[in-house]
Amino acid sequence: MALNFHADTPLAQRMRPASLDAIIGQAHLLAKGAPLRRLVEQNHLPSIILHGEAGIGKTTIAMLLADAVGRPFHALSALNTGVKQLREVLDSKDSLSFESPVVFIDEIHRFNKAQQDALLGAVESGDITLIGATTENPSFSVNNALLSRCQVYRLEPLDTEQIATVLTRAIKEDTVLKTLAIYLQAQDFISQLAHGDARKALNLLELAVQTADPQQSPIIVNDQLVGRVAQTALVRYDKDGEQHYDIVSAMIKSVRGSDPDAALYWMARMLVGGEPADFIARRLVILASEDIGNANPNALLLADAALRSVQSIGMPEARIILGQVVVYLATSAKSNSTYNAINAAMSLAEKDASPVPLHLRNGVSKLMREQGYGKGYTYPHNYSNHYYPQTYLPDNLVGTRFYEYADNQREQHSKQFMDWLKSQAPTSK
Repeated sequence: MALNFHADTPLAQRMRPASLDAIIGQAHLLAKGAPLRRLVEQNHLPSIILHGEAGIGKTTIAMLLADAVGRPFHALSALNTGVKQLREVLDSKDSLSFESPVVFIDEIHRFNKAQQDALLGAVESGDITLIGATTENPSFSVNNALLSRCQVYRLEPLDTEQIATVLTRAIKEDTVLKTLAIYLQAQDFISQLAHGDARKALNLLELAVQTADPQQSPIIVNDQLVGRVAQTALVRYDKDGEQHYDIVSAMIKSVRGSDPDAALYWMARMLVGGEPADFIARRLVILASEDIGNANPNALLLADAALRSVQSIGMPEARIILGQVVVYLATSAKSNSTYNAINAAMSLAEKDASPVPLHLRNGVSKLMREQGYGKGYTYPHNYSNHYYPQTYLPDNLVGTRFYEYADNQREQHSKQFMDWLKSQAPTSK
């Protein structure tokens, strides 16, 4: 039995939903009472930015929103549209039409400032309704002037059940697949490979059916068949995009939360995705001071040693060093007391510029000493325990506390030592 596929029309294109009701997923935006659904019911469509991963319906939703409110639709891609082409579209509005067209710009984050600025006037005047689609966080990739004129909506990747629904619908409803006897066993595996991307899931299904034994009926789409056509599961990790920041954040929060397994997982995701090992090591150095600090001073030493080792050795061996240090940091006592202390001190320093007390100034010349520089300063090493109580802050800040001892063994030991030291100090002059 020869399989008759429309080579010029991929399955994902054939299965593109024809109405908002046919969209699978995104209930937080499209269900009854949800924001985009309310806009359609009010026959009102403002300029919006759709933010989310590839293959989860941004383009389809844009087209269907325009259709639902009866507006003409112009699609552009930021990859091949310059300012000239953009202005031609903006200037093409029919002056007799009372409805502004919807201009859809895919990958709007790839527009430079000049291209984004070219949209401002038309969006602000209402000559067009802009729908921008981006896989990047709009806060970082769309300029503030344009962003302030748009509503931003986040689309979510499809879950395993939703991907299974997409695949089942394709087998039952697609003009080609419904003519075949297909037994789908690999829903979970396809979902795992697709990472919430409906388009990738449909592409995998189509490729599996196309490469199956044409004499077999029913066609059994199992994990082995999908694995062969997929070859390798592409790791979904964009080193330059939002996921870069999300996964770094997940690793840091896992270490801070003392979960070595989660920390190893997120670090492994970065390494497998091609994140430079020295970038990860630098983040761990910062974390060692910010989140562990004086609860375990060795953490900073180990993290710094790991950074230097990773830089000199490189991958793949650097993974061993990073694995060791991330487990050490995750299982270490934690404290952010010094992090809070320096932040509090800097916050005050931004507002206060009190002069250095005379007794703390360095009287390096006769004139300075005559002016009182260094007068009254007591050298602590001349006293027992190398300590002598005296004022080191400006008069108006005496008694100010930035550092508070955290409730871990090392810092409490330091507190006990300082309390003892003060109790043994001589009476100040």
